[in-house]
Parts: sequence; structure tokens; C-alpha cells
Amino acid sequence: MNNSNHLKILAVILALLGVGITAYQIFALKTPLTETEHVSLWTVDTRITFDVRGEARPVELRFYLPPVSGAYQLSNELFIANGYGQSLFDDGQNRLVVWTARKVSGPQTLFYRMNLAKASVPPPDVPGETWRAPMPVDEVDKVAVDTLLDEIRQKSADTISFITTAVQTVHEPHNPNVKLLLGPDETPLRRMQVLELLLSQAHIPIQAAHTLRLTAGKQEPELWMRSYIDSTRHSDADWYYFNQATYTKGLPPERLLWWTGDESLIRASGARAQADFRLDRNELTARSLEEVTGSGNFSLYSLPLSTQYAYRLMLMIPFGVFIILILRNIVGLETLGTFAPVLIALAFRETGLAFGLVFFTLIVSTGLLLRAYLEQLKLQMLPRLSVVLSFVILLIIAASLLCYKLGFDAGLSITLFPMVILTMVIERVSVTWEERGGYHAFRVSLGTMAAAAVVYVALNIQSLAYLVFTFPAILLVLVSVMLGVGRYRGYRLTELARFKDLIRRG
Repeated sequence: MNNSNHLKILAVILALLGVGITAYQIFALKTPLTETEHVSLWTVDTRITFDVRGEARPVELRFYLPPVSGAYQLSNELFIANGYGQSLFDDGQNRLVVWTARKVSGPQTLFYRMNLAKASVPPPDVPGETWRAPMPVDEVDKVAVDTLLDEIRQKSADTISFITTAVQTVHEPHNPNVKLLLGPDETPLRRMQVLELLLSQAHIPIQAAHTLRLTAGKQEPELWMRSYIDSTRHSDADWYYFNQATYTKGLPPERLLWWTGDESLIRASGARAQADFRLDRNELTARSLEEVTGSGNFSLYSLPLSTQYAYRLMLMIPFGVFIILILRNIVGLETLGTFAPVLIALAFRETGLAFGLVFFTLIVSTGLLLRAYLEQLKLQMLPRLSVVLSFVILLIIAASLLCYKLGFDAGLSITLFPMVILTMVIERVSVTWEERGGYHAFRVSLGTMAAAAVVYVALNIQSLAYLVFTFPAILLVLVSVMLGVGRYRGYRLTELARFKDLIRRG
């Protein structure tokens, strides 16, 4: 078999394999082709850390989990606690995981991950109590409590408005009766306790409701309250949620109830533990949710969030390389190598396109002057690159300080990544200048920046990023196209203008 047929067969096999895997995801797993046909799959990553100081000793850690009922259904959850025993408990309203270990010492890290999807038919919540006995009140506080209750009754008409008015009253900054009941502690938890005291006198039971906002990024639980109200004493009893910060009623759709009650989210024996939440949203069809979040699935959506962010970018790099391949082999654009424009485009993701073009131009121009000066000193390549890199770092720091003083935030986004790229670009431009002249070096530099700008635009196409991350087998099709382009030996588009007279004569 000759090389030409070998190449064609390889390209066809890769293309068929990529199309086949992608077709299976589309038609068998019902994975959507676009982000418009979707349901939201929320991923909540919780990192639990604590430090057991001194000698190794037994540890018990208790951590509340969100309930399985509500507007969101639990698609999948994962516990990572190596070396710990694990037990799950459910009392009807709260779920709890207990991790235990016989001997533990030093810093400890445990992980909990869950996937949530909007429930098509939310399951009914566990009902609560609609009446409670009054909490005991000290003689000193009784007058203040009675006065506040009289004010609340005058401003309310039913149970819901009574609770809303009570929330507003407890948060009045200059109310002397509220200040007396709060004492020196004016935290949200203390106000919640005073609110519970007041409402108990009206036989209204309430619960602390700790919620999490469903939005991408780091989140912290927020303290709300809820009450099970049956205003008509018939079948419409339900949980009503109240926001102490805004005095509003109703749990918004982007709020997730995590646990209820006055106890802390996490408790560890003999250590102080904390939990850090990070949320992200992915778009999938409801039918493919179980496939994507299942333990036996190999979807990229099952990876940790930090790894997903890295792979989203990595999977787009072959498209950037493909664009450079087309620009060089088909269009005829000259660049500083194949991968330099792609690396510059990745650096533009840190700085932005407009600022990045200006920034790179200024730094490279200054670096070329420095490189020309160092050439007079007859340094070897490695010492020369080291000096250029050091001055590039100083130039970046100076540019960042200047941008900060002028109010340009883009100047603060420079990372270690562009520094090495800038140094290598300066060296490549200098070598090109010495070998082929200043005009050619300028033309190649201009082509490199133009190619980097095109790649930057392509890397920021969200629909393409979604397709590649959801259907990574598309890269096999892309590779087959690259193999086909790799055998192209015809005219480049820029050469058609150069040889137009010769073509006309032929």
C-alpha cells in the first residue's frame, strides 16, 4: 500500500470513528447539539478541611446534606473521604453524613459532590407543625415582647403578613425593645432567635433555613427562615420561606435549601472544620442526565470542576492549530512558526484582544531594541534569552503599575504564561530580522498577530466550545481534515496574486 492510499484510509477511519461516536451521543444518549435545547444540571463541589493538631486521635465529623425533596432532584452524589468510615442519616427533613476515623492527625481534606436538575414534578415536602407552645420569657423581657407583639398585630392581617411584619420589626435599627432583646449580639442568628421567641408567643412555629444560591462560582450558605402555614385549615398547607435581609416572602427558583435548624453545617470532634462551596452549571437534556452523571459514564462532565475548566480550553487548541494550518498552507500567511500564534491567542484570553495587541506590540518592540543592544555584547543564546526574559518581566510590571494608575484593569491580568511567549517571540523576530531583513520580519510579525487575533476569536465562540467539550470525538474528524490538508501542494491564495501573469499566459 502506497503512502497516498494509507493516508486516505487513515483519514476516512478517523472521520468515521468521530462521526460514529458523535452520532451515538446525539441519537442514543440524546445529548443536545446546541445550548438552546437543554435543562440545567447544577454541580456543587464542597471541600471540607480541618486540622487535627498533636497526636493522632479518633475523629467524628458530621456534615449536613441537602434534602432529596424540593424543586430540584438529586441526580448523583459522590463522597471522597479516604481512610474514613461513612454513615448516612435522614430524619425526614435533614440528611446527614457522618465520617469517622480511629486515628487521624494533621491537615485533613474531604470532598462532597452532588448534581442537581430541575424536577419536572417536584415531590411533596415533608409537612411541619402548624402550632407551637410559647417559649418562656424572663420578667425583664416580657414587657418588650408584649409591646412588640402588639405592634406586629396592628400591622398584620394573617399569619403570613404577621411573620413578614415580625421580620421587619426585628430588623429595625432604633427600636429600643428590639435592642433590649438582642443585647450586644446583633448577628443574623441572634435576630433569628429573637424572631422565634416573638412568633412562639403567637403559637407560630418557625425554622432556620440555610440556603445556597444557584449561581456559578464560590458561594456561602445564607440564613433564611421558614414556617409551615395552613391558613384555611384545609389542604393548602405549605412551607413559606422568608428572607431576613430583604423582608420578602417565597424561595426564589435559584435558591437551594441545604439544611434546616439551628445547628452548624459541619461539626468535627476536637477540630474546627470549614466547608467551601463551588457551583457550576452545565447544559444537558433531561434524558441524558443520568448517563452524564452516572458513575460508569466517561463524559467530561463527570470530572471535577477545576479539571473541566482546563479541558474546555485544551480541547479548543486543535481548532486554533487548524486555523493556523489553513492560514499558512492555503492562504499563504507567513507567521513565526505554527504554534506561536496559538500561544499568543491563549495569552490574549488573559488580557483581552485590543489591549493584548497593543501590549504585545509595545513589549516586543522594546524587547527588540534590547536584543539589538545585547547582540553588540556577543552573548551566547542562553544568557541572552535570560537577560531578555528578565527585562520582559520588568516591562510587564511597569506596564501593570501604569495601567493600574490609569484605571485599566486589563493590565493586571498578565500572568507568567505571556512572559515566556513574549521572550520567544522577541528572539524569533530578531533572528528573522538578521536572516531576511527588517521588512520580512515586520511582515511575519504582522501576520503572526493577525493569525493570533483570528484564533482568539475562534477560541471564544461559546457554541463551538460547547460542541467540542460535549462531543470530543469531533477532534477525530478535525484530525482527518488536517491529514487531507497536509497533502495539499497547490497554489496558496497569496501566490495567485504573485503569479497571476504566469497563470494568465499558461
